[in-house]
Amino acid sequence: MHTIRPMTEDQQAIRDAVAKTLEPFDDAYWLKTDETGEWPEEFCAAMARGGWMGIAFPEEYGGAGLGLTEAAIMMQTVTRTGAGFSGASAIHLNIFGPKPLEKFGNPELKRENLPKIISGEEKMCFAVTEPNSGLDTSSLETKAERTNNGYVINGRKIWTTGAQRADKILIIARTTPKDQCSKPHLGLSLFYTDLNRNKIEAKPIPKMGRKAVECNALFIDGLEVPKEHLIGEEGAGFKYLLQGLNPERVLFAAESVGLGFAALERATRYANERVVFGRPIGQNQGIQHPLAKCWAELSAAELLAYKAAALYDAGEDCGAEANAAKYLGTEAGFTACETAVLTHGGMGYAREYHVERMMREAMLARIAPVSREMILNFIAERVLGLPKSY
Repeated sequence: MHTIRPMTEDQQAIRDAVAKTLEPFDDAYWLKTDETGEWPEEFCAAMARGGWMGIAFPEEYGGAGLGLTEAAIMMQTVTRTGAGFSGASAIHLNIFGPKPLEKFGNPELKRENLPKIISGEEKMCFAVTEPNSGLDTSSLETKAERTNNGYVINGRKIWTTGAQRADKILIIARTTPKDQCSKPHLGLSLFYTDLNRNKIEAKPIPKMGRKAVECNALFIDGLEVPKEHLIGEEGAGFKYLLQGLNPERVLFAAESVGLGFAALERATRYANERVVFGRPIGQNQGIQHPLAKCWAELSAAELLAYKAAALYDAGEDCGAEANAAKYLGTEAGFTACETAVLTHGGMGYAREYHVERMMREAMLARIAPVSREMILNFIAERVLGLPKSY
């Protein structure tokens, strides 16, 4: 099953090269990471050696200087090989997560850190969400208080991916009390600093899937941050975060579509091979039609994701398309994975066929980094012009 979206020769070369990089990492590799919970170090190292970690960053820092379209092609290829979100989430943060640092960090901070992030030498995590705020970022409670040398941060974060192995942290905290700001989203500041484990306790959260890429609850007590580690202006952190929201939605869409196609390919193969009552089950319309519907839905979501990426790369507004692509892509990806499990019947529940792992991982993208309901709120308000509902 090939993508229906036309690609340039260079983009095809990216897809083929990424697929080649992933050849050693077969289903057995990803099944093992899912069972043991071990971070896919070999996979990450191979992607770093291939230069893929810096695909969307400037060449002056060791990146490839390409756009969101090429990054989405890369990430869709990762999930489509069967790596799923165990693979994609291990490198996802590297692709656009450091963009606030690149765009708004001081020159010394960028020179010191971006090349190391791109090479894989430096491992970062991103701490935004908190237990009491959820998607309401303006209500963050973690505080960064000024000192003579910089700031001291205290508070809690949740769902911070990769904190068990990170040596740096990109963290947003309130520097001005909310009741002293003209707007709720003001007074938040962004920092890129050392993850000092004497001041930050990271506890993994047991979860449904993607066991190899852990999420953590962070407890921050007296983290000292030099003033040079502030990104941009104090109080403007929320504005900087917005720079990465649309690209992340596009990447989640592309990754989910890739995972959906991976599950669909396995289901189609099984439907051709599995014989019941003297005929392959794929000859039955009760099997055919759900699989065909999945292909149509995945293909449509894929097109919208790349339309959003093209708009972003052209410097145009892509908010509606990025959000809609994330909604459609993650829904289509999950449906394809669920249909693959049902196509396998009882064996779909068995780990050896891998589709149950894919279905568990596909659920993640429906929830994070923004819920389906908040996306529909955005479209209703910003596209349709309906009154704000929350």
